[in-house]
Amino acid sequence: MAESGATIGTTAKRCARAASKLLVVFVLVYLAKTGIDFLMAKIALFETDEAARMMTGLLITVMVGYAILLAIPFVPGVEIGIAILLLEGAQAAPFVYFATVCGLALAFCIGQYVPMARLVRWCEDFYLARIARLMQRIHETPRDDRLQAMQDRLPKWLAPIFCNYRYVTLGLAINLPGNVALGGGGGIMLAGGLSRLFETRHAMMTIIVATLPVPLSVWLLGTDVLQ
Repeated sequence: MAESGATIGTTAKRCARAASKLLVVFVLVYLAKTGIDFLMAKIALFETDEAARMMTGLLITVMVGYAILLAIPFVPGVEIGIAILLLEGAQAAPFVYFATVCGLALAFCIGQYVPMARLVRWCEDFYLARIARLMQRIHETPRDDRLQAMQDRLPKWLAPIFCNYRYVTLGLAINLPGNVALGGGGGIMLAGGLSRLFETRHAMMTIIVATLPVPLSVWLLGTDVLQ
């Protein structure tokens, strides 16, 4: 009887933790939506004469918001960046590039350095047993062994590309059209960090190189390259 009561108490605590964390998720989703609406409203101000007098502050606000939203999975941050480039042209290209690098780097670092044990506990609270076991295996397995395990599970023709050229693959995934279906740039970098298969400095260089072509093209050739 006492054991049954303890089990019920444990289940109740887990449900309470799951409910509180689910509430946090809903709040974050709401804040993300509010942030997108706010950012789009600020972007619309670029077209007004009044914005010309406060352009510096407006641009900084938009870039900070853009970088934060870009780090959130499944948010179409790249499309927002392109909208800014189309509205502001070459003069905004360096700012968009810097904000893009910061946003993707933020997403990667969150995945790379978040305590894995806490992630496992979160997954268990939400009854995501398979994901929790996956996170636990990642936590317990050395990087070389994880690479070998991934190589064993992939098709033979695909394994060398994904394992030996994983940074190139990561860079291509960031620029893949429609990658929002995979989580967007932020989701891809977050997953890359969570996999713990990438070294931070090499991942940062990948972001710097992979996100350069579009802003550089706009800066040198104008917005015609986007049309």
